Amino acid sequence: MIRSMTGFAAVTHESPDARAHVTVKSVNHRFLDVAIKAPAALSALDSRVKALVQQRLARGRVEIGITLEYTATPAREVRLDEALLAQVAGALDGAREKGLVAGALTPADVFRIPQILEIRAVAADPSGTVPDGLAALVDEALAAAVDALVVMRATEGRFLAADLDGRLVTLTGQVDTLTRLAREGQAALEARLRDRIDGLPADLRSDPAALAQEVVRFVARSDVDEEVTRLRGHLEHWRGLADADEPCGRKLDFLVQEMNREINTIGSKAEGAGTAETVIAAKAELERIREQVQNVE
Repeated sequence: MIRSMTGFAAVTHESPDARAHVTVKSVNHRFLDVAIKAPAALSALDSRVKALVQQRLARGRVEIGITLEYTATPAREVRLDEALLAQVAGALDGAREKGLVAGALTPADVFRIPQILEIRAVAADPSGTVPDGLAALVDEALAAAVDALVVMRATEGRFLAADLDGRLVTLTGQVDTLTRLAREGQAALEARLRDRIDGLPADLRSDPAALAQEVVRFVARSDVDEEVTRLRGHLEHWRGLADADEPCGRKLDFLVQEMNREINTIGSKAEGAGTAETVIAAKAELERIREQVQNVE
């Protein structure tokens, strides 16, 4: 199946306490390479994230970004600096005995003492363990983002497949042209050789059978039927791979190399006017196919 290796998806999932936002971006790569950017508290989920990606994708550089935002009011605790309050109370008692101040220390007085009270959020779990609910929220957002990425890669893959199908039709037509030109070139070569033999002196044409064998042997050097057969086989193999369910990018890349090898051989062997131009055109079309195949998963 032809799927693109490029794509992007962004998904946000919310719970009563938190919001998880996941972005997934993929670009071309020879193998599957997963990079994760997430808060340190989620580092324990890296293996689960990579396992999920490996189940859905075969190739590409995949960059995953995960952000968390707590929406619930965090738990808080109040700390009273009792040692400092005792020192303040002692100082006030001394001042009261000297008649410098009057009255007892009130709660309002305590609140006005700098740094006597501290209100802060409850410290997180020191073990660094991600709560099950939060991990499940991240898993859901990640799964949805990867699903969206797969859909986008499949959609782009259909455009790739349409473009490649058109180029394969062009290449198939060029192969047909090369086959016809090569056969015409063989026939013309054989005719020229026989004309030259007929023009030889009689004493040099004493063994017509041997001369005929030499002509056939010489002409056979320009025969490209085997190369054309293999090339057509590669084209049929291509269509089978493109119609199958499995990712086929690497195999298509290999087929392009094999087709290029056959076209080079045809170019070096084929006779006839116009074969060189057709070979060049076929190689140019094959190079465009190769460039597109680099995008296929």
